[in-house]
Amino acid sequence: MEFEGDQNEEAAINNKKVSKSEIEETTLNFLDSLDQYLVLIDSLSNTILRQGWLELAGARYSMGASRVNTALLNLQPHSAPTTVDVVTHDDGSSMTKSPKFNLCKWASTDNKDSSLEKENIEEDEQLKENISSQRDSGNQESSPESSIESVSSASPSESNGSEINASPSKIENPLQKERAKVLSMFGTLVSPKLRASQLTFETALETLVEIANARSGILKSYEALHRDIKSTKE
Repeated sequence: MEFEGDQNEEAAINNKKVSKSEIEETTLNFLDSLDQYLVLIDSLSNTILRQGWLELAGARYSMGASRVNTALLNLQPHSAPTTVDVVTHDDGSSMTKSPKFNLCKWASTDNKDSSLEKENIEEDEQLKENISSQRDSGNQESSPESSIESVSSASPSESNGSEINASPSKIENPLQKERAKVLSMFGTLVSPKLRASQLTFETALETLVEIANARSGILKSYEALHRDIKSTKE
């Protein structure tokens, strides 16, 4: 009986041992997760947020400081149009639970269970592509000086025309209506740069959720790597 017990313990130890190739694969997964995390952090701080602040400065310059300032913000309690859902996955191979963050943008105020962002994902991406192509073709956002020069060189009729074209009353897309509802605190007619900055900061919010998921992946990969290395030493 004792001999059989020793054999069972030996078999259990052998089953716990991890091959070298599996450890290498786990290490690569950990390094990939870490690289993705660093790339997202760099993109958020050096590209997305900088672009958003530049567009907001351009909107403040064209519309005037009295129309774009913190005094116009609605500080009353209200429901959040954008929320983050946390889903916890508990698999048998992990000692701790791995959270998954999902961003629900522009949830309808009439129906909080529905997400306008999910229903209009194609229109949302198309709008972002159009704004991105306009930035690349005009090269107006390369520096604050060039942005100010482009705004100052535009005639009042052109500026008013662009704002009229961007009027919320002409927007039929429900997703864009929700965006326009938020911007209505700055007036009926707002600068296209203000709408562009809104989309840019939306992208920043999406990147923050991706960073949170990347960090969750790093912790999960590190735990798996630590467990595999520990099993080889036993």
